[in-house]
Amino acid sequence: MSRVTARRPTLRITPAGAIQRPDTLAVEEPLEIRTAGKSLTVTMRTPGADIDLIHGFLLTEGLITSREDIVTARYCAGTDENGRNTYNVLDIQFRHPTPITPRNFLTNSACGLCGKTALDEVRTRLPHPLPDPTPLIDVDTLAKLPTELRARQQVFDATGGLHAAGLFTPDGTALAVREDIGRHNAVDKVIGWALRENALSPNLILMVSGRASFELVQKAAMAGIPLLGAVSAPSSLAVDLATETTLTLIGFLRGNTMNIYSTPDRVKR
Repeated sequence: MSRVTARRPTLRITPAGAIQRPDTLAVEEPLEIRTAGKSLTVTMRTPGADIDLIHGFLLTEGLITSREDIVTARYCAGTDENGRNTYNVLDIQFRHPTPITPRNFLTNSACGLCGKTALDEVRTRLPHPLPDPTPLIDVDTLAKLPTELRARQQVFDATGGLHAAGLFTPDGTALAVREDIGRHNAVDKVIGWALRENALSPNLILMVSGRASFELVQKAAMAGIPLLGAVSAPSSLAVDLATETTLTLIGFLRGNTMNIYSTPDRVKR
C-alpha cells in the first residue's frame, strides 16, 4: 500500500537565510472505482482506508443502502514504473444489478444546476428522513469535539495538508477518525467504516476539520447522521440543504462559541 506521506526537496526561505531541506507532504493519488471491469468514477485521495472510502461513497451517492449490497471489493492490477502494484484501482461487485448513469451521482448532478435542483435531487433520494429533532448532545460536550478531532490528526501533524472527519457519540466518544487530502473523502471514509461495522445510527455526530459544503451535508443526510459540526463556515447551499432535510448544521465550532444554522433543538443548551 502506498504511504500517506512523501518527502520532497524544498528551498526554505527564512529571515536567517535560505535552507535546502526535504519537506514531508501528504500523498495524493487517484483511486479508480470500477464495477464489472468498467470505470465508475475516479477520485483523488490520500491512500488508506480505501475499502471504507468506496463504501461511504456508494452509500452517500445512493447506490447502496447496506454493506451487504457489495459482494466483493478487490484491488486490480495496476503497476508503477517499477512494476509494483499501485493499489489505485478497486473493482466492485454489487449483489444486485445497479444501473449507473451520470444522474446517479448526487454531487455531480448539482454541478451547473441551480440550488433548487440540487436540493430536490438530494431530497428525492434520501433513504429515509432524519429523526425528529430531540436533544442529542449538550453544548459543553459539543464544544470539545474539535479538540478531540485535532488530537487524532496524526498525518496533519506531519504535513499540515490533510482534512479530517470524525464520528462521535453524544457523550463525546470518538468512534472513528480519518484523514484525507479531500474533505469529502475523509467523510466517506468514516461513513464507510460505520456502514461496514453496522455502526450507523441516528445517534451520531459528524465533525469535520474545515468548512461545511453542500456535499458534506448531503453525505451526512444520506447516511442518516442528524448533526454535522464544522470548525469553519458553511456555504449558503449547505445551510439550505440542512434546513430542507432537518439536519442540524453547526459552523465556526471553536471552543465555547458556535453558530447553529438549522434545527437547533438537537443541542442541549
